[in-house]
Amino acid sequence: MRAPFARAPAALPAASPPGAGLVVIPAGRARSNHAEVARSLGTAIIAGRYPAGAKLPGDGELLATFRVSRPVLRESVKTLVAKGLLTTKARVGTVVRERAAWNMFDADVLAWHLEAGIDRRFLRDLAEIRLAVEPAAAALAAERRTPDDLAALEAGLARMRAEPSDSIGFAEGDLALHVAVAVASGNPFMRSIGGVIEVALRASFQLSAPVEAADRETVLSAHAAIVAAIAARDPEAAAAALREVIHNGLRRHGAAA
Repeated sequence: MRAPFARAPAALPAASPPGAGLVVIPAGRARSNHAEVARSLGTAIIAGRYPAGAKLPGDGELLATFRVSRPVLRESVKTLVAKGLLTTKARVGTVVRERAAWNMFDADVLAWHLEAGIDRRFLRDLAEIRLAVEPAAAALAAERRTPDDLAALEAGLARMRAEPSDSIGFAEGDLALHVAVAVASGNPFMRSIGGVIEVALRASFQLSAPVEAADRETVLSAHAAIVAAIAARDPEAAAAALREVIHNGLRRHGAAA
């Protein structure tokens, strides 16, 4: 999983600004030249600068734009091909694929969506996949959790309680708790949804941290209910508590259906 909740601003190539109602959430700068080029191109594709079916500019133009070597550019394109955003065709060039082909579970693709700009529909889409998986993970965690799992859950909750609501520490405690639920489920496929959970929580934190006293208490109580139900080995209560946390996040951001 990528480093959580990075806040450093990241430069984007010239592109059309996000449409009305979009919220842009920058991520940290990539760690290598080829990763930075992939990030810039990926964000531009997701933002619509290069729509489905469009050809990317030629190598000469991209090399001049990014000021990198040809091997770095080729590695960047390979990265985007592997993530489903691009395809390369003989005698045609490098072409943007339709959105349905993108790997939406890829941590980078999810993070690039935040940079390109998210709206209420994107938040609902994230919530729907979380609702399809996380309550089931919580139910399994209630049946299978070990003492170590319970300690991880309690540590995440304790950090949320100890940190200011608008702090990185609070957000990281929230993420740690949700990841601990997935781990405690004992199902590696559920653990693999961690990238979706992270992006959803990062968006939630950036859009509206629960700074009001009543809102903070609601968030803490809801998360405490998850931990308590798993500790009590109550699958139904654990699933219901996790559903309530996700629905509460949607309500806070005005994205509830």
